Amino acid sequence: MKGKIMGTIHKTGCVLCAQNCGLEIEVENNRIVKVKPDKSNVKSEGYFCRKGMNVAYHQHNADRLKYPLKKVGGKFERISWDQAIDEIAAKLKAIVGQCGPRSFAYMGGGGQGCHFEAAFGVRLMRGLGSQYMYTALAQEFSGAFWVCGRTHGRQYLHDQPDVNNTDLLLVLGWNGMQSHQIPQAPRKLQNLSKDPDKLLIVVDPRLSETAKIADIHLRIRPGTDALLLKAMISIILKEGWENKNYLENHTSAFDKVDSYFLNFDVQAAIKTCELDFEKVREVARLYATRKSSLRYDLGIFMGRHSGLNSYLIVILQAICGRLCVEGGNVINGHMLPFGHTDERDPKIWRTVATNSFPVCGSFPPNVMPEEILSDHPERLRAVLVTGVNPLRSYADTTAYEKAFSRLDLLVTAEMAMTETAVLSHYVLPSRSGYEAWDGTFFPMTYPGIHFQMRRPIIEPEGEPLELGEIHLRIADKLGLIPPIPESLYKAAYDNHAAFTQALMEYAMTEPKAMKAIPFILGKTLGKAMGSVHLSALWGLLQVMPTSFQESAARAGFTPGPTLGEEIFQKILDHPEGIWVGKVDPGNNFAEIKTADGKFNLHIPELLDELQAINGESEEAALITDPAFPLVLMAGRHTSMNANTLMRDPAWNEGKRACTLAMHPDDAAALNLKDGHQVRVTTEAGSEEIELEITDTARRGHVVIPHGFGLVYNGVQYGANVNRLTKNTHRDQFGTPMHRFVPCRVEAVPLKS
Repeated sequence: MKGKIMGTIHKTGCVLCAQNCGLEIEVENNRIVKVKPDKSNVKSEGYFCRKGMNVAYHQHNADRLKYPLKKVGGKFERISWDQAIDEIAAKLKAIVGQCGPRSFAYMGGGGQGCHFEAAFGVRLMRGLGSQYMYTALAQEFSGAFWVCGRTHGRQYLHDQPDVNNTDLLLVLGWNGMQSHQIPQAPRKLQNLSKDPDKLLIVVDPRLSETAKIADIHLRIRPGTDALLLKAMISIILKEGWENKNYLENHTSAFDKVDSYFLNFDVQAAIKTCELDFEKVREVARLYATRKSSLRYDLGIFMGRHSGLNSYLIVILQAICGRLCVEGGNVINGHMLPFGHTDERDPKIWRTVATNSFPVCGSFPPNVMPEEILSDHPERLRAVLVTGVNPLRSYADTTAYEKAFSRLDLLVTAEMAMTETAVLSHYVLPSRSGYEAWDGTFFPMTYPGIHFQMRRPIIEPEGEPLELGEIHLRIADKLGLIPPIPESLYKAAYDNHAAFTQALMEYAMTEPKAMKAIPFILGKTLGKAMGSVHLSALWGLLQVMPTSFQESAARAGFTPGPTLGEEIFQKILDHPEGIWVGKVDPGNNFAEIKTADGKFNLHIPELLDELQAINGESEEAALITDPAFPLVLMAGRHTSMNANTLMRDPAWNEGKRACTLAMHPDDAAALNLKDGHQVRVTTEAGSEEIELEITDTARRGHVVIPHGFGLVYNGVQYGANVNRLTKNTHRDQFGTPMHRFVPCRVEAVPLKS
């Protein structure tokens, strides 16, 4: 008997979460047939989770798009690429020409695995005169990144725990055993938990998978995180546990805020949090006196007082001397920073209906429905959606449906027929993360800076294009690309040195060249390389900032004019990914970008909110409406959800993937049984879902995972939690308060 003939094995990476763990994928007859972790990947080191294991369900599904589509009479018809680009460009030109650049928005940016389209999408947006980019970053991180802008000097300088060197990890609102957010999170958390010399402390209303392995679990009352943080800071200052030397040398303006923590009624605050005072005091002491770090996530980002939470966390870290030090929280290096947009700059736009501003260049998706439905003459009228599914990813599905139906033009470029694509006027098929050259720029590692450029391992079916190519074609038809001389096209096929020289000569004679450089590279070098995304990588490496050049030199690359070419070639030679740079671990403070190089602890815009919260005020604010007596945590990371990237429910066959988690006492009070169908109702709407009774839930607190409610092969799978979240239930940064949604739960009557 002959042995089975193996397919071709490719080194690549996962596209289903921000960790992008290394994978070895076997492809046979143009299909993924086997997936293993890649031990040669220097970031993931052979780790992966069941999402990466099942990535074939993402790549091969019945909803895949193959050809451009146009909605005619309420139905989609196949059209050619030329017709699609011609008509979309003509409509965009007419809308922007008549209504101005504020009428257009770009909603994209690359999601979890494919960032290269953003270089082209942003350039298309700016070419039309718009600043309106809406991304998932502003769905979750606006408050935290805005705070970093004030305290660290740039919004993209968010810090991460130095887990490998810490002795104590304090976790707030993060279930790392299910939601990664740091490389190899479950592996690292288990190592911490098992080490007798180290401590894992978890603050979470739920008995989460991470809380189960913690040394200490503070089962906090939902919505009281800011109160707990203020109490911990007050305790540390009262006990004299603060690091006075660090405060003097590495922070500024603490004398303008320390009074807010003096004479604070800590006992009342902790009582409102429904926690034990002595236990909280011990956690504060341990954090202040050990080599400690912390990690916080959506439970803080998307809860009550989200921006204030982030501010208080920076103050807590600073007074204990835990920022930019070994084993504390460190600022990771960046190959490509996300950007910095200070709303105090008059050149930065605000939206016309909600007066919202961008953080890291991104406007909050939760205000988009109001910006479309507004009667303002400069309201949004045309939206280009690329690689994202707002009808399932962002708050208030009902508001989005109403708003999108009013648009003059909705174009979706996507690999599958998503719920958003169904509502669009034009649907353009994009290549998947395994059919195109692509990569990500998440700054997740320290001190090394990791980068992996995935290459195509699957031959696309039909006519899908790289997303960057789609943007390029629209821009070209709009006339946003200046004329390109034949000599530049020719040089692209010669060698990179010749191309560089020809490009420099062209840029010196064509004043519009630099503003269109991604498109120029895509049309010339991209054609020669067979990928506009790959040409963008080459271009990026030729204009590296000095700070990254220094990081690259620390990683062993040769400084000088050929540095970019050296890194580019090594990336191509190593599909498993490489260390492209290394920050100086001995001087992490050099990453701070404030004027004095110190952490600025004075944020005037948040002081009124900081002063106002105390045990009494929060107790009053947390009184529930009798119509909505429970608190819904709208969104929960599990091993069985992957945002909306896994459309085929077969990957979860046999598992209770989408349920409402409820404490036994609450279920008994409502006379509900495990497995019952229940109706969850909020201000925004109602959804029916299977009930799961579990003591991991907290009394008065129910949980629904996100990423479900997808319509696959005409059948909806699971409940769409964003049908239950009101887009106006948000903070001053536009971040939805998904972790604190008042609701009620009732049995669904049995059908006769």
